[in-house]
Amino acid sequence: MARRAVEQELSRERILEAARHLFITKGYRAISMRSIGQHLGYSHGSLYYHFKEKAELFYAIVVEDFNHVATLLNQVMHTPPEPGMTRVEQLILEFIRFGLDHPYQYEIMFMIRDEELLAYCRAEQGRCFELFASIVRSHMKEEGYVSEDWQSIPLTLFLSAHGFISYYIQDKVSFEDVRQAAVMHVKVLSRSL
Repeated sequence: MARRAVEQELSRERILEAARHLFITKGYRAISMRSIGQHLGYSHGSLYYHFKEKAELFYAIVVEDFNHVATLLNQVMHTPPEPGMTRVEQLILEFIRFGLDHPYQYEIMFMIRDEELLAYCRAEQGRCFELFASIVRSHMKEEGYVSEDWQSIPLTLFLSAHGFISYYIQDKVSFEDVRQAAVMHVKVLSRSL
């Protein structure tokens, strides 16, 4: 009966939210299942009902964050771009917006250096890039670009957006703080197409 009460009170979502906060603020290695449980006011044993180990919990956070980015990128595909923007420009701008408005998630998703954790992120990074690239290629086909460029241009645009985010993320600025610079960056990139 006690387990059932814990299951109802301690949701997977609450655990993910608390663990994400702790991993970001204190670092993955400094956090244990016990410290996550304490943060939530539960024993660490109650976390094991949802996650077998800390690595599984970390991976669940990574998947959730990448799914959020995928939703944003798919919205770009199905929403008219802002006036004066192409669909690809809007795509790059939304990616930059996510990175700057969610710096801690972005750092976990794309900037983590820990080899063990990087293994959890690589597949999701690849999935994210493939979605980004497919949107860019679709636009390029519609605009009549030669197929030789369909492989190199998406990677160039993705890496340029990542570079922009990496530069500004250090200062903990929001997207709105650098919106004008982001738009100019995107416009310069698209001119090179």
